[in-house]
Amino acid sequence: MLNADPQELSKFGDLAHRWWDPDGEFRPLHQINPLRLDWIAALAALPNHDVIDVGCGGGILAESMAQRGARVTGIDLSVKPLKVAQLHAMESGVAVDYREIAAEALAEERPSSADVVTCMEMLEHVPDPGSVVRACATLVKPGGWVFFSTLNRNPKSFLFAIVGAEYVLKMLPKGTHEYAKFIRPSELSRWVREAGLEVHEFKGMEFNPLTKRYWLSGDTSVNYMVACRRPR
Repeated sequence: MLNADPQELSKFGDLAHRWWDPDGEFRPLHQINPLRLDWIAALAALPNHDVIDVGCGGGILAESMAQRGARVTGIDLSVKPLKVAQLHAMESGVAVDYREIAAEALAEERPSSADVVTCMEMLEHVPDPGSVVRACATLVKPGGWVFFSTLNRNPKSFLFAIVGAEYVLKMLPKGTHEYAKFIRPSELSRWVREAGLEVHEFKGMEFNPLTKRYWLSGDTSVNYMVACRRPR
């Protein structure tokens, strides 16, 4: 069975045509993309390296990594966002290989094939996030980097990420996130270690609703990212 929730795939598929609208439902992704891209690029070499973006959606991060010189494969199980990603890459002249395939299936097909694996804003949308972590660990070469981002599970994240972002500020469509699927850093750290990866660094991402500005910090209480490496 695929490690995917049909309702989640349908939800993002229905919004696929809005993926590259910087003022649409995916505006937050456009705003945070330069921050996460710079953070990834500061730790891992992208030019002339093989990168796999797991859960690539419409290709915002995948395309930006390709523009930095990486050879990028973007994978997703939601067909409509993938078609949007392919069309946008053609229009922008950026070379990205997009495939409709699960992370677990690609891990069986191409183990130890990537210098860098990214999996951003995806773990909280699948039934078994630990399985995706294991697949990412299998995909990366020894010495390579794996990056995850997700949402912490606590009262503050419920208030900020669901009540604030979806209902008060209306930054995201209602129902984008399900609180029970949020992941504590301790849980993600355990899955990472069990998959044979080493945690290198956690980084929080904060947002000021008055200035509409995002920035990276050490506060992982709501949105956070983690950089991992596979031992050589």
